[in-house]
Amino acid sequence: MRKTVKRLSSIHVIMAAFFLVILVGSVLLSLPCSSADGKAVPYLDALFTATTSTCVTGLVTLPTVTTWSVFGQTVILVLIQIGGLGVITVGAGLMILLHRRIGLSGRNLISESFNLNTLGGIVKFVKKVITLSLIIELAGALAYMTVFIPAFGAKGVWISVFTSVSAFCNAGIDIIAENSLCNYALNPIVNITTMLLIILGGIGFIVLFDLEKICRSKNRRHLRFLSLHSKIVLCVTMVLLFSGALLFFLFEHDNPNTLQGYSVPQKSMLAFFQSVTTRTAGFATIPQENLTQASAFVSILLMFIGGSPTGTAGGIKTVALFVLLISAVSVINNKRTVDVFNRQISAEILKKAVAVFVTSLFIVLTSTALLLAFEGGDFLDILYETVSATATVGLTRNFTGSLSFVGKAIIIFTMYLGRVGPISLAFAFSVNKKSENIITNPIEEINVG
Repeated sequence: MRKTVKRLSSIHVIMAAFFLVILVGSVLLSLPCSSADGKAVPYLDALFTATTSTCVTGLVTLPTVTTWSVFGQTVILVLIQIGGLGVITVGAGLMILLHRRIGLSGRNLISESFNLNTLGGIVKFVKKVITLSLIIELAGALAYMTVFIPAFGAKGVWISVFTSVSAFCNAGIDIIAENSLCNYALNPIVNITTMLLIILGGIGFIVLFDLEKICRSKNRRHLRFLSLHSKIVLCVTMVLLFSGALLFFLFEHDNPNTLQGYSVPQKSMLAFFQSVTTRTAGFATIPQENLTQASAFVSILLMFIGGSPTGTAGGIKTVALFVLLISAVSVINNKRTVDVFNRQISAEILKKAVAVFVTSLFIVLTSTALLLAFEGGDFLDILYETVSATATVGLTRNFTGSLSFVGKAIIIFTMYLGRVGPISLAFAFSVNKKSENIITNPIEEINVG
């Protein structure tokens, strides 16, 4: 019982830490110095922006490029970095920088924030996470500078840094233009750099560390020594990226509002970018409201799945999807165990995958119902918005800007719930009192299906 209480306490601390960062960010963004015109923005919009930044979502009620001053943009960038790496991780990094010792409770918090199953090597793990993140973000910024400095002059340096951090953290917020990256839809450097940053941030740090070990090794046979987690993430990610790109290409190639006027190579790049960005990144090179209904539906599915565990992306995660699918296949084939890559998936992992899926679906359905009741509008646009908010994606079919006071409050709450994690909510708001009892209830068969 003690372990359960500690775990719940850790989850509550993580949720409270995110809430506190959002609150502080909203206060800073509500100051007149945060606004480009020197006039304070309405507090609800400041709160919305702080939430979407900390939750690395990307939905905005006010254009980032024209609304916020350099100070305001800096606040947003800091919130994105904290939200992407995690409040607990950034806090631990500051303690390490100040040579402060991280106690057992702190290590437990870090473990919970990354959903790790061990406390061993936590401090080293945090150091590697922060170091690798800064290296990748710096590399991305340097690549962007080759495009943005010629276009914007010295300001291009700031734009490059902001965009790189936003892309790696899968935030999807930019200070380039009000139409996201549509002006650079055919620029290969911007497209490739953005997609690489999104993918690297989305596959998770455990996979990045595994790949780093393989790259340093001269023996390429070490590929077979990838952890089961990394094998699942890489396989599912590749399948989703390429299948998504293929579907977008097929559904949009003759759409006059999206891909019709482009060459095949250009269509391929645009379709692949759409597949990548729906993995909770939020950048757009195609106006989302111009997508066909088939493409919008595929986008909703990809957004709901999201990225991978221990990364900067949201969604139910690739591993949860894989576990659910492989478990269903095992049941259909009447197998007693769930096996993959010569390893067995535990029942505990399956329970967590089910909890993540059900909780995320509940958030989406509840938010959709509330927006339909209070906002009205096209059902597909609203569902697109709620899935985007829950999975912390940031793509919208031009719906966010029309939200009323109540609508903004609903999306704020949805983004927060989506970022702190469905599995965190499942643990935080449920106490297994049955664990106190030695005697369990009798089993009775029921009919399913």
